[in-house]
Amino acid sequence: MWKEFKSFALKGNVLDLAFAVVIGAAFGKIVSSLVDDVIMPVVGLLIGGIDLKSLQYTYGDAELKYGVFLQSVLDFFIIAFSLFLLVKLAGRFKRKREQEAKADPSPTREELLLTEIRDLLKNR
Repeated sequence: MWKEFKSFALKGNVLDLAFAVVIGAAFGKIVSSLVDDVIMPVVGLLIGGIDLKSLQYTYGDAELKYGVFLQSVLDFFIIAFSLFLLVKLAGRFKRKREQEAKADPSPTREELLLTEIRDLLKNR
């Protein structure tokens, strides 16, 4: 059972997923810092110094902290937009590489070797 687990855990896909989770968590922290420390102070100044996290409605002993919810929604949209831009940028680089590959129709090493073999056989 240990050998099976070890072979499963050390497969490439599982390790790639683990790295993606770690990088995703780090990216989430960066975006949260961007929202909390850069964007929200500016938004607060633009809307008159209101701190969204402090917005709440109290009814009896219950507190409805809708400002925290609004902050989370804003965080989500900023993260989603950041990922959208990242994917769009990656797609642009991928298309650029594909166009460069199509633009350079130089024969591959295998094609050159096959051409040489063909010419040697033709000269026999």
